[in-house]
Amino acid sequence: MLIDLRSDTVTRPTPGMLQYMMEAEVGDDVYEEDPTVNALEAKTAALFGMEAGLFCPSGTMTNQIAIKAQTEPLTEVICDFTAHIYQYEGGGIAFNSAASVALLHGERGKVTAEMVQSAVRPNDNLHYPVSKLVSLENTSNKGGGTFYTLPEIATIAQVCKTHNMAFHLDGARVFNALLAAQEAPEAYGQYFNSISICLSKGLGAPVGSVLLGSKELIYKSKRIRKVLGGGMRQAGFLAAAGLYALEHQVDRLAEDHARAKELGKTLQKCAYVSEVLSVETNIVIFKLAPALNPQSFLQKLKEKNILAIQFGPQQIRLVTHLDFTPSMLEYTIDVLKKLNF
Repeated sequence: MLIDLRSDTVTRPTPGMLQYMMEAEVGDDVYEEDPTVNALEAKTAALFGMEAGLFCPSGTMTNQIAIKAQTEPLTEVICDFTAHIYQYEGGGIAFNSAASVALLHGERGKVTAEMVQSAVRPNDNLHYPVSKLVSLENTSNKGGGTFYTLPEIATIAQVCKTHNMAFHLDGARVFNALLAAQEAPEAYGQYFNSISICLSKGLGAPVGSVLLGSKELIYKSKRIRKVLGGGMRQAGFLAAAGLYALEHQVDRLAEDHARAKELGKTLQKCAYVSEVLSVETNIVIFKLAPALNPQSFLQKLKEKNILAIQFGPQQIRLVTHLDFTPSMLEYTIDVLKKLNF
């Protein structure tokens, strides 16, 4: 039994999802003739109170398309320094959009309206790039699964509106955030100009993300997707997995949160751990005692058939997901309790 806690991207389609995929009605999506893709785009857009959606292979693509569509050279993107769009998308903002980045140092990946306000450049100074787009990440990966609530989002949205800046959400784990905050997704449409919804993390689809926005923005984004090589043909087989996930695998994210909290409680009692970040959703980040070597720690876990990753100096990350069962949780807790250094 291998227990893979490196990420919630390691999940496999459930039998029900696989059957749904194989039975999907498909067509050529480049011609906009795939009914299952069309259904997924319409469903996610309606769910979040947006006009239209665009199915893409990855969250990186949806994020980069959104940035490209809403910036131009000599402009600037404002985000937290831990943001996925900055840390983990290969320098795509510079490569794809020729835009600058203003990095904020928020609390565990979360920035405030006041921080955004302070980062806005004066438009009458030619020495500066033009502040054009603000991007949030919900939940924050590097922040350990922290999340924005709607009131927090609303205050930042007001700053964006005041300064005529676009507002993007990297919603890689947005359903985890909505569940933890006990909020409904439809309110998001009134605040964001674009939203990236990932289907291949906690929701369990094998691949795919959806970019949401106005009809005008999605039309422009479709042209950018074509240039990036993201136009797919009979993509309905993949889109069906996303539809199934939205219909059957959203509420079960609460199980991931509960299991992550159990891991966090266990780690707090382990002598080899110096700190455990508060567990908000399905991500557990903890810091090893200074004398311990993180790679040696990971090797000991691996010898017990448990996979995790290093996530910073002395930091280890565990991520719970639908393939992490109750029996696996029990075994992992037992292993963590018995590790000696």
